[in-house]
Amino acid sequence: MTMALPFPLLRFTNAVGVQLRWLRAHPILNAVAWEEAWRERVGHPVDATQDPHLRAALEWLTRAQDAAGDGGFARAYSLAWNPCFRSRGWQPGCPETTGCIIPTLYQAARHLQHPDLAIRAERAARWEAEIQLPSGGVRSGVGDGRRVPAVFGTGQVLFGWLAAFAATGSGVFAGAARRAGCFLLRTLDEDAYNTQVAWGLAEAGRRLGAPEFTAAAARNLRAVTRLQHTDGWLPRCCPTDPMRPLLHTIAYAIRGLLEGGRLLQDARLIAHAARAAERIAGAVSPDGRLAGRFTAGWRSAVPWSCLSGQAQMANIWLRLFVVTRERKWLEPVGPVLHFLKSTQNRTSRDPGLRGGVKGSFPLGAEYGPYQTLNTATKFFVDALIRHERITGGGARDAETATAATLA
Repeated sequence: MTMALPFPLLRFTNAVGVQLRWLRAHPILNAVAWEEAWRERVGHPVDATQDPHLRAALEWLTRAQDAAGDGGFARAYSLAWNPCFRSRGWQPGCPETTGCIIPTLYQAARHLQHPDLAIRAERAARWEAEIQLPSGGVRSGVGDGRRVPAVFGTGQVLFGWLAAFAATGSGVFAGAARRAGCFLLRTLDEDAYNTQVAWGLAEAGRRLGAPEFTAAAARNLRAVTRLQHTDGWLPRCCPTDPMRPLLHTIAYAIRGLLEGGRLLQDARLIAHAARAAERIAGAVSPDGRLAGRFTAGWRSAVPWSCLSGQAQMANIWLRLFVVTRERKWLEPVGPVLHFLKSTQNRTSRDPGLRGGVKGSFPLGAEYGPYQTLNTATKFFVDALIRHERITGGGARDAETATAATLA
């Protein structure tokens, strides 16, 4: 018979265990993380063209899919021992982030004339369909077997199924998208964080002939604008820290308003998105950095940068240029992309670092510390392709393709 430890001793043992796990995660005990933390201080080489950065990032995404082994994409790569996953290296496949990568791969396949990327996108979309819950939702969590549906995650995967349906015409993807839309009809709320989901629901309404989806999306988007402050600030857009939202979640809220307005042909929604995007453009430093969190009034809340959020904002400004044809939206893109390129290590021998985009700068800051993230890398790819198309003069035609508008 096993004897239980006395409660004070059990608490002491647990506390020691926590401290040992965090000590094990310290970069000084993880050579790749330690080296990268020093190297990024001076910045990595920036190529004069987009192509080397784009191809390196896409190669990282293909390695992330291969590492997951089931068709999805590894959520991230831990450069140091990760106390959450209790390991270093590739993390499990993530349904939510895999969903938003699917349109990116279809877009990249078309842009680079690289058909095997489209094959990878379809494989990911089929994996998502296989694990869809009976409710129509997509499970939360990362490889932990939980079957709890997530509203935001379902919205992200909806983009992937719509892109796959447009590319293949397969009813498998149309059916999965329709079931996801029905789930979202029952669960979508009016938080600004979910404007991205509302945009996806509006896209599904148009592409699947389901006007009830479009109507529900319009109600969400217009409700969010009633909460927006006069200076463009969007409350309730970050589920983890509503008073100091991440740039990552702020960008989701803005993109949902922008694309929802485009789809619904509602100039007021586009104007609400532009108001917020303009305030963030004004906060870009000369070297292309932005704060990783903001507080009301658009005040910088932290000294570090959220790289995923910066890549998302570059995409938003590029999309605003395409929608409005106002050249002012291109002004912050160059400095931000230059900064992002300077954080990308394209020469490391570590396959999980090489070509990927990290969560934060510096590497050990709060968002995705000591990790390269599939979302940050995905948004970086999208921004590079969009910028290359616009500077090459082919923006309008290319940006009307399904994968391009959904990415």
